[in-house]
Amino acid sequence: MHSPTPELPRAFLDKLSLLLDEVQLEQVLNSFSREKPTTFRINTLKGSIQDTTAELCAAQFNLTPVPWLPSAFHIPPEQRRALTETDAFYQGRIYIQNLSSMVAPFLLAPQPGETVLDLAAAPGGKTLQIAAMMENQGRLSAVEAVKNRFFKLKANLDQQGATMVKTYLTDGRSVGNKCPEMFDRVLLDAPCSSEARFSLLDPSSWEHWSTRKVSEVARKQKRLLQSAFTSLKVGGVMIYCTCSFSPEENEHVVNHLLKKYGSCVSIESIDLPFSNTMAGITHWQKKTYDDALTQCRRILPNEIMDGFFICQLRKQAA
Repeated sequence: MHSPTPELPRAFLDKLSLLLDEVQLEQVLNSFSREKPTTFRINTLKGSIQDTTAELCAAQFNLTPVPWLPSAFHIPPEQRRALTETDAFYQGRIYIQNLSSMVAPFLLAPQPGETVLDLAAAPGGKTLQIAAMMENQGRLSAVEAVKNRFFKLKANLDQQGATMVKTYLTDGRSVGNKCPEMFDRVLLDAPCSSEARFSLLDPSSWEHWSTRKVSEVARKQKRLLQSAFTSLKVGGVMIYCTCSFSPEENEHVVNHLLKKYGSCVSIESIDLPFSNTMAGITHWQKKTYDDALTQCRRILPNEIMDGFFICQLRKQAA
């Protein structure tokens, strides 16, 4: 007897069908049952891209470069396990990470010598990417509130040689008051309902999801975003992102910040180097959001990337 095919929650599917057009909806639903290639980044703090790729090619890995990110590659899913058994993996010269997650540091564009904050940092993939972009020069603060995740973050930073990072086990919602206007750039990859990580190959991926959970995380996200904005210097840039589709966790949260801070904050247009995206929305159910939210972007999942929401903000005044 066959076990029945697992089904995603009806309330989630209803939400997607309101958010997306027919073509997008089909593309997104297909992505939930697809086994994707394994994407990874070569850690330039530990070795050169050229040397590491030569070593992996010699070991018969089928590397495909990511055109817009020279340190990123993907391999077929059946080679994932072998990749985790290489010296490059054990020595921290590569880091396995979904390609969508690499977009946030790419847009944040941190420079060596700057003061940067990663406000919800564990397990540390984006922190490591920022440290590599900054060439271990400057000040990078990584905050994580959950103890076991904090230690995982520290272990990853140690293994990958990100020596510039200062780690803090604390609630991100308190950081703005402790460190007002201290950072040139801030990344908030907010804890979310993880809707973009749902997989029909793994029913446990959505077992904790509910519309109530979405509302709960949205309340927390608003306070984290406010804290992040408070910690940003005037003129500084902030990236807000989630791996969720729900507007409640995305446009709604950013709109709340715009209403609270008015002309002190602006949304910047984002130029993404791939086409599987859609603009932010300005209407959801009975709510209307600021027109500037069309500058935000949803990355729609495809054969390589997971879904993602991303918004770039600038602090115009104190």
